[in-house]
Amino acid sequence: MKPNVVHNVDAVADYLAAQDSKGLLRFITCGSVDDGKSTLIGRLLFDSKLIFEDQLAALTRDSRKHGTVGDDIDFALLVDGLESEREQGITIDVAYRFFTTEARKFIVADTPGHEQYTRNMATGASNAELAVILVDARHGILPQTRRHSFIVSLVGIKHVVLAVNKIDLVDYSREAFDRIVSDYRDFAATLNFETLQPIPISARYGDNVMERSSATAWYTGPTLKEHLETVNVVDDHEARPFRLVVQWVNRPNLDFRGFSGTVATGTIKPGDNIVVAKSGQKSKIKAIVTYDGKLPAAFAGQAITLQLEDEIDISRGDVLAKPEERPEVADQFAAQLLWMQSGQALLPGRPYLFKCGAKIVTATVTELKYKVDINSFEHLAAKTVELNEVAVVNLALSEPIAFDSYEANHETGAFILIDRQSNHTVAAGMIQFALRRASNIHLQALDVGKNARAALNHQKPAILWFTGLSGAGKSTIANLVERKLHLAGHHTYLLDGDNVRHGLNRDLGFTDADRVENIRRVAETAKLFVDAGVIVLVSFISPFRAERRLARDLVEETEFVEIFVDTPLALAESRDPKGLYKKARSGEIKNFTGIDSPYELPETPELTLSTGDHTAEELADQVASYLRERGYIAS
Repeated sequence: MKPNVVHNVDAVADYLAAQDSKGLLRFITCGSVDDGKSTLIGRLLFDSKLIFEDQLAALTRDSRKHGTVGDDIDFALLVDGLESEREQGITIDVAYRFFTTEARKFIVADTPGHEQYTRNMATGASNAELAVILVDARHGILPQTRRHSFIVSLVGIKHVVLAVNKIDLVDYSREAFDRIVSDYRDFAATLNFETLQPIPISARYGDNVMERSSATAWYTGPTLKEHLETVNVVDDHEARPFRLVVQWVNRPNLDFRGFSGTVATGTIKPGDNIVVAKSGQKSKIKAIVTYDGKLPAAFAGQAITLQLEDEIDISRGDVLAKPEERPEVADQFAAQLLWMQSGQALLPGRPYLFKCGAKIVTATVTELKYKVDINSFEHLAAKTVELNEVAVVNLALSEPIAFDSYEANHETGAFILIDRQSNHTVAAGMIQFALRRASNIHLQALDVGKNARAALNHQKPAILWFTGLSGAGKSTIANLVERKLHLAGHHTYLLDGDNVRHGLNRDLGFTDADRVENIRRVAETAKLFVDAGVIVLVSFISPFRAERRLARDLVEETEFVEIFVDTPLALAESRDPKGLYKKARSGEIKNFTGIDSPYELPETPELTLSTGDHTAEELADQVASYLRERGYIAS
């Protein structure tokens, strides 16, 4: 028996070695709803003999309960694992599956076709090397087909299979196939795909999936399996410049300090020179350490820890590179964005969190250059970007970061935007190129600073930011506070919403985008007053938390006092001193806060003034008392 055991062990070893030597192709299936993406993957798994008997039995049972193909096996159920997916017959989340053939190993991502889940499709496409775009032979090219094709091109996928599915439902018509292929080639001519292979298939019956179909004798191209096994997808990660984003500064004890991360691209070995891309500090690689021991070299895709010859300042998020191949460093650049947030548009000027690699900074869209029409690829003028729309924008960051263009390096050129209030990811982006400030513009050093001006005024400068609904009493209270401070000899200025719109902001309307820009300009103006040593009172509805946070972040923490003038909507509407609520209710005024535009309540204001319980004079005294107690003005 012993020789047989050795033989079996050797056979297993040979099999594992053969599997290791196979190349790996990551691909994505995408297209419109009901084009058959899940069914195709189920067919690939079934025909690859990768389904166990108990799985097949369960699939047979589930097909009777959830299936849509009569008494046949519904292969889509192999992939649609969520109960909600089976009930609705759609894919919601991205489902990853593995299968193998004699020539190659594959990881396939089945992505949603429904427009609502386009963001999930973009996630699945981000790591793929090839896209199988399915089209229902009965319906041809649909808007979601165009959208997915554009996103595939946007994220840098160069190889596409146009799978004209359900060819059996058009009687295997060559004319229908040729028409769809012609339409798609015309549409995709500007998407810069390196390869585009059309294949007529029936995922349900297996025509031209793994085996050639006699029903399409007119088709002479490869089957889907043949193409996936032979398509030349060049992986040049190791040939690109070395990049490692530091994920963790590894200090297990006093004798070891290393920098851990995954090699994004390139190669590295002990003795190589290294540079911190942002700071320019240099050192040499002392050792490459892994869980299994030290390595003579490291390559793209490996998780490693680098020990350096010198003690230099490196933190999480820093990018390590070779000195002769440093990435760019900038705080402004042009980028493409796919907006992913439902019910909340992208608003230029609003601050978001920007995450590139492991680096997180604050960013704002300084210019929305244009949106892209996914049907015609036309550039459209716009003030906002809605769910699933693609735009080209200029971004400004709170500090410089190291990056590459997305075309040069996906790992260091991709980013996401995160909403600062909800922590939801709202956009995925691709960096195009850096924007350079004029080299002859510098901050001018001044002999008289903020502290000197404040000392001369015998006060501590601050922004008193009054926020609340229209008719809440903000301007009335702010005016009373300023009068009290002025009589006490303090230097003040009142910025009122209505007054500012007669001059500085006369060009702005009342859309969400214009409201954001309105507050941004006022916040920057208020900052100048603080620098002048003045107590500036700002009376604006300022309905969005993000913009109030923007104003707070422009000055020192103690220099911003948020004052919430808390008035119930019914009370504010009953006052209606300008008749605005009446006009808003009748539809004469659009985007009116509290009626058809939201007001986001302050979460932790420094002061809350309840107008239902006190007179305006009493509330003004509360503000003055707050300022005295905290040293803004003398007691």
